[in-house]
Amino acid sequence: MATDLQKILSISGEHGLFRYLSQGRNGIIAESLETGRRTVFGMSSKVTALSDISIYTDGGEISLKDVFVKMKEMLSEEDAPSPKSGEKAITGFFAQAVPDYDRNRFYVSHMKKVLGWYSLLKRYASLDFTEEEKEKEEDGKE
Repeated sequence: MATDLQKILSISGEHGLFRYLSQGRNGIIAESLETGRRTVFGMSSKVTALSDISIYTDGGEISLKDVFVKMKEMLSEEDAPSPKSGEKAITGFFAQAVPDYDRNRFYVSHMKKVLGWYSLLKRYASLDFTEEEKEKEEDGKE
């Protein structure tokens, strides 16, 4: 089943990724991809959908979805490097996967998050993504 990155959330101060379930009275209800545990996150929680994240490149920005697709093409079925790998291994990996990433604004700490998220999606969801964003954009242009 294809993964909808609009419903996959990163929540500040929480480990891992969460799947959006519904809107509650006091916030949102989300389920951990790893444990399946459901939690209500209040209005003060900083919640970001992965579809809203992009990384800096020399030519502008590239969506996180496109970064994941490039990583998948490069890795095939292999696992991504661990976020605990050395800095040279991580930057070398991204130099191959996204050669034009902005070396001044896309930090190793960001790379580690992306690697961790990629591994979580591979293990607990899917690296095949829905195409809803493009369909909505095309509908809006007509």
